[in-house]
Amino acid sequence: MTEQLTPGPGPAGPHSVALDLTGRTALVTGAASGIGRACALRLAAAGAKVRAADRDAEGLRALQDAESGGGAQPYPLDLTDPDGLDAAEEAAAGADILVNGAGAQLVRPIEEFPPADFRRLLTLMLEAPFRLVRGALPHMYEQGWGRIVNISSVHGLRASPYKSAYVSAKHGLEGLSKVTALEGAEHGVTSNCVSPAYVRTPLVERQIADQAAAHGISADRVVSEILLAHSALKRLLEPEEVAESVAYLCTPEASFITGASLPLDGAWTAH
Repeated sequence: MTEQLTPGPGPAGPHSVALDLTGRTALVTGAASGIGRACALRLAAAGAKVRAADRDAEGLRALQDAESGGGAQPYPLDLTDPDGLDAAEEAAAGADILVNGAGAQLVRPIEEFPPADFRRLLTLMLEAPFRLVRGALPHMYEQGWGRIVNISSVHGLRASPYKSAYVSAKHGLEGLSKVTALEGAEHGVTSNCVSPAYVRTPLVERQIADQAAAHGISADRVVSEILLAHSALKRLLEPEEVAESVAYLCTPEASFITGASLPLDGAWTAH
């Protein structure tokens, strides 16, 4: 007689992944637009209480009023300002989920890149995530559970010319995420990066204009010849697609995914 093995718990079992985050509190930065807004809406739809941080107070009010926004609590903060960084670290206290989504871009050759802008972008996309993680970890450690998702970029894995500050910040964010994963593992805290290619956001729209000026070509040529040149999938990614990956990484079923970088890049990094 052939012995029949009973399936154990895990991916092969009968349970589906339920994106139910009821009872969890999530802090999302960059929540007024683009990827951050999509993440805030998705986590709220999954039942989380959302703290939404951004310097765009009007955008936060629109998010709060959105039917699917779940009454997100607005935190109008400037993450490039010392007082804003202090307030962000305080806001992260008590959060079960942290999504570092705030970002900005400036496209210039290195020799023309203003040092003040280089410093500002690194503050926003590297120092601010550090401060937020620092504020969130004590509560996560105390309860033995936490989820940190850093919105990195394909430029956290690959470099492009004219983006010295952005590429430096995202490479640093990937490293910070891995260190957080190593330190948080014994406390039930996971830390991962989601690393998308070009997403249909206001940030990318501004970047298209900057690239057109830098290269002296039309906006259409920037999209086809530069933005999508390395992608096997010839389209922009939608913010909601990124948010779905973020939400999955916040579930109990994703507890063994940590220290990872999830490329949403249309096979860009497959080259």
